[in-house]
Amino acid sequence: MTARFKDLCLDANDHQRLADWWCAALGYVRRDSLAEPEDGWVRPVDWPVPIVDVTGAGPLIWIVPVPEAKTGKNRMHVDVWGDTEELLAAGATLVRRRGGDIEWDVLADPEGNEFCVFAPRGD
Repeated sequence: MTARFKDLCLDANDHQRLADWWCAALGYVRRDSLAEPEDGWVRPVDWPVPIVDVTGAGPLIWIVPVPEAKTGKNRMHVDVWGDTEELLAAGATLVRRRGGDIEWDVLADPEGNEFCVFAPRGD
């Protein structure tokens, strides 16, 4: 084995805000909120923010601060099961509607990171 999956990292200009957005969108929480800080230590606000699926089913995602804005299309992206209209109402933008040759919607988070939304199973 050469490598195995560890975490997912997502760049952001406002990593605190984007961490909150993805937590709401995915039902994740900030990892630091799950445990009492040792000796009063609190993660500095300029550090990357780890968010986790409280059920343990999804991967750990790091929302990483970067100075540059996103340009161009993502070369890698996230696929989610979900409700496109709810995600749009929460602040996502529509990139491409499903239909024709695709069975999913392509959205972008508030900072332009594209992700694909598939109808929940059974729908």
